[in-house]
Amino acid sequence: MKAIAAGLLGLLAILVSNPANAADLERSDISLGVGGKPLLYYLPLTIAETKGYFKEEGLNVAISDLKGGSQSLQALLGGSVDAVTGAYEHTIRMQMKGQNIKAVIELGRFPGIVLGIRKGLAGQIKSPADLKGRKIAVTAPGSSTALFTTYLIAKAGLKPDDVVFVGVGGGPGAVAAFKSGGVDAIANLEPVISTLERDGLLSILADTRTEEGTKRLFGGANPAAVLYLKNDFIEKNPKTVQALVNAFYKASKFIERASPEEIAASVPEEYYLNDKQLYLTAVKNSKPSYSRTGLITPDGMKAALELLSYDPAIAAGAADTAKTFDDRFVKNASSR
Repeated sequence: MKAIAAGLLGLLAILVSNPANAADLERSDISLGVGGKPLLYYLPLTIAETKGYFKEEGLNVAISDLKGGSQSLQALLGGSVDAVTGAYEHTIRMQMKGQNIKAVIELGRFPGIVLGIRKGLAGQIKSPADLKGRKIAVTAPGSSTALFTTYLIAKAGLKPDDVVFVGVGGGPGAVAAFKSGGVDAIANLEPVISTLERDGLLSILADTRTEEGTKRLFGGANPAAVLYLKNDFIEKNPKTVQALVNAFYKASKFIERASPEEIAASVPEEYYLNDKQLYLTAVKNSKPSYSRTGLITPDGMKAALELLSYDPAIAAGAADTAKTFDDRFVKNASSR
């Protein structure tokens, strides 16, 4: 009897620790790329990891934290990662280049990106039009922060080569790069922005952390971070993709209901940038930006295409945004 009881307890422990049956998945080991994991833009990824949601779905996810979103995209195209948490607009850009890449869940409904200048330059730079000839720090050239800035300067009548983009990543590296004085402006995310504001270094030109700020620029919501994969991977591994989406959906729902304190307690302390109170402020500022449904709306797709409309490669073609998002998996996740 003791042996039977011990066996049952062992089986129970296995089921509790791994409630999803990895054997049911086409693949349980997944490599995932991200460009700046400590950024609040990618908070759903960190929450899915630290709260154990990936493991609950039978997944073993190896995360590669790269310098920016463009590098994550290249890692996917090159085959070194299976999936990416990155900016939605990359799916549109790749479609125009004949690469069939699709988002499967929206993680952010507002970009959460802020464009700001060195406070001492506020008298000289009053709008994006005044950035001509200036050095602008972005997470990486070709990343969402660079695309966002390109859109703003294009609307102001400038061309991309009228400014100099400098890749600085996110987190402490971005803060240090701005403080060093080597750049005139920065396009970045939380908690970098709140850190620079706290230190009295930043004057903001454009802010998409809120619905109001996003509507001012785009007229409505603009999908930000998503989980995207190659379409052939999606078609070959639908159960695995569903497990990934389930985990991210759980993370999004946790973020929606959790307090800033509960969220802060769920991330590594190094994400605080040595100031937990500041991190709490950044979380509070960012909470409205996260997706409530995981679904990208047609209006959101239209706004994302508008963001890219000043890119000659995009403007020259007719992008079919409906092909950039597969909503099957989110709908399944929400019905569980």
